[in-house]
Amino acid sequence: QVQLQESGGGSVQPGGSLRLSCTVVGNTYRSKCMGWIRQAPGKEREGIASIGRTGNIHYKDYLKGRFTISQDNAKNTLYLEMNSLKPEDTAMYYCAADRGYCGVDYPSLFTYVGQGTQVTVSS
Repeated sequence: QVQLQESGGGSVQPGGSLRLSCTVVGNTYRSKCMGWIRQAPGKEREGIASIGRTGNIHYKDYLKGRFTISQDNAKNTLYLEMNSLKPEDTAMYYCAADRGYCGVDYPSLFTYVGQGTQVTVSS
């Protein structure tokens, strides 16, 4: 079993930055690939970025450049650095993990998903 705990969400003004963290507890073999997904009110879940244990990274094309995913394997922690935030980035952000799937196009394929942390971008 894998448990994921996100932190770092909050409210920020447009143009601001936030850093999300996700701590992984449990069978890390089952979390060979980690990712971030988000869901805005009234919208479907959307993949943001993913990273494998060997460091291969995928980004949603239109978020690349503003969002950066990284991980600290020694600490079993995943990060998402978000810069130049926009009101349309407002959503619940979830940490996700899977033993095999490692992409951004099909977020429902992640087996494990955390409880989420809210990010609100507003002036």
